[in-house]
Amino acid sequence: MAKMTPEILTEELKKSCGGNLVSVVLYGSSVAGDSVKTSDYNVLVVMDRVEMEDLLALTGLCSRWGREGNHAPLLFTKDNLARSADVFPVEFSDIKQTHRMLHGSDPFTEMEIDPALLRLELEHELKSKLIILRENFLVTKGSPKEVERLLVASVSAFLTLFKAALRLYGETPPARKMDVLPLLSKYIKFDEGIFPIVWELKEGGKASGLTSLQTFSRYMPAVQSVTDAVDLWLQRAGTK
Repeated sequence: MAKMTPEILTEELKKSCGGNLVSVVLYGSSVAGDSVKTSDYNVLVVMDRVEMEDLLALTGLCSRWGREGNHAPLLFTKDNLARSADVFPVEFSDIKQTHRMLHGSDPFTEMEIDPALLRLELEHELKSKLIILRENFLVTKGSPKEVERLLVASVSAFLTLFKAALRLYGETPPARKMDVLPLLSKYIKFDEGIFPIVWELKEGGKASGLTSLQTFSRYMPAVQSVTDAVDLWLQRAGTK
């Protein structure tokens, strides 16, 4: 059986959902040009309704989609998506900037993102993920393979938040995550050089000249530096 592409998924969604399907949106690394060996496809599906019978009708299709290494599609009703910009401003800002329509009308064209809510979620996400990074490191026992796995698993999420951080400084972030680093370094002093090393690990390469622990010993403080800078920016802006 041929590999299921986003386009094939969309055609199957049309068959399964019929007139209930409003839009299918492809977003994430495959659109931004960040795809690596471990990348999957990210798809958001908008429907008129999302009831139990609608979910059951999609289980077989989405199970096959998942077996090929992809996350299940994000499902929203049209109204619910429009009302969710206040709780997902970081994610929706990124999707709004970089996505490709596979079917239907673009639900992000008219979406407005409140900058104050973007700042609030950004601080929450950076601090939360930094705490989780430390917690996860504690249970690695310093194992090089486990530390490397932790680095690879976390880097994409942090770089997405770095893109959002650029918006605090009035910048429109580039689509590719790695292109964010030199721009962000104009405003925040941090070890930007460690992130290409971790990204190379994500692509299946090796951190040349550095052990996993040495890489982590640079990576965590770099994340901390950006988190602290965002926190201080918020305080200066009087939003806390």
